Amino acid sequence: MKSLSTWSVLVLTLPTENATARMRFWRALKARGCAVLRDGIYLLPYTEAGEGVLRELSSAIGESGGTAHLLRAPSLDESQEGEFRALFDRADEYDGLIRTLADARKAVSGQSAAELTKVLRRLRKDYEAIAAIDFFPGEAATRAEAAWQDFVAHVDTVLSPGEPHPADRAIRSLSAGDYQGRTWATRRRMWVDRVASAWLIRRFIDRDARFIWLTSPDACPPDALGFDFDGAAFTHVGERVTFEVLLASFGLDTDPALLRLGALVHALDVGGANVPEAIGFEAVMAGTRERAADDDQVLDGMSPVLDSMYAHFAASEKGSDKGRRS
Repeated sequence: MKSLSTWSVLVLTLPTENATARMRFWRALKARGCAVLRDGIYLLPYTEAGEGVLRELSSAIGESGGTAHLLRAPSLDESQEGEFRALFDRADEYDGLIRTLADARKAVSGQSAAELTKVLRRLRKDYEAIAAIDFFPGEAATRAEAAWQDFVAHVDTVLSPGEPHPADRAIRSLSAGDYQGRTWATRRRMWVDRVASAWLIRRFIDRDARFIWLTSPDACPPDALGFDFDGAAFTHVGERVTFEVLLASFGLDTDPALLRLGALVHALDVGGANVPEAIGFEAVMAGTRERAADDDQVLDGMSPVLDSMYAHFAASEKGSDKGRRS
């Protein structure tokens, strides 16, 4: 016998004279994933956080002239458990998202980087909104996740063709003194990891670096130091993106500000923990690439941005350090 769920039950009457408030509360309940058991009775799988939200909503309803009573109760038996769980079936919502992704995929090749970034952000928000209220994920969730990952990968091939596969190797400790005045090569039409890596190389590793932008990794000259493509001297290793590999290789991973910048690059390149500054950086990157005639101009345009991001993170870390000492 499978375990029975406990439910938060909200019994309410909404203020009849305030249509705006009624709509606001209805939208809030829907956004939280509440199921309608019958008129005025809403159901949510019990969690401490979820019940806390319903308590706040109950208070707001009361202040607006309505009434709200929050209860907690378990399913009586497996039959009722199944009936209640069925109210939270997100299959139709996932199917709608999958259709939207299929339509968006058809238009990917004809859109600019800025447009694709905007579309990707919007659809990610839509996908995460459904996943956040899918309390009992099943086959539909699996299909939607596969469709989403496929769409993201397809967009990545347009934004950043030839994205490297993670290498399984140790990261060697290197001396920047052995890498001065060198020629560095990466794939053309740079995106976040490559432009940040090029900035890092010129700012912290090889101030006289010369860059060439490859139409194909196969075109990399034998005397050039390749980065961010399969077989390059510096590329993805394990879970680390190229920027993070360069940090580790040249002992720059002791700088907290560079580590925070690395987290931003990682999040935008392969996903991961949310970095608040990432959305703004991504928008600036997309706009810069649209305006630039070539990758030299992209690097010239983004270097001051990366300088500013580094300064921002350094100042933030310094402030945090002072706070810890006080």
